[in-house]
Amino acid sequence: MKNAWLNYILIRVGLFVGVLVILIALGQDKFLSALFAAMISLAISLIFFSKQRDRVSEAVYKRINRNDTQGSDDSDSDHENAVLDAKSDAEGDK
Repeated sequence: MKNAWLNYILIRVGLFVGVLVILIALGQDKFLSALFAAMISLAISLIFFSKQRDRVSEAVYKRINRNDTQGSDDSDSDHENAVLDAKSDAEGDK
């Protein structure tokens, strides 16, 4: 899949549901099955899905850096930032 977030979320949810179905089919209590399924799926994903987590982490990093380098899409905010920067530069010269 192209979207790292969607890929990782689908893996985690699918793993949780799969473990939950197995535990309920074995006759366990539904609440305890959900609790154990969450813990088991978390452990499995931490051990075996590091590549997917790294891709999600990289996507977050790129998104944050893209917003820092490009500025906001709001022209008013960009103008306000430029005015504040000019004001702080003028105060620094005093």
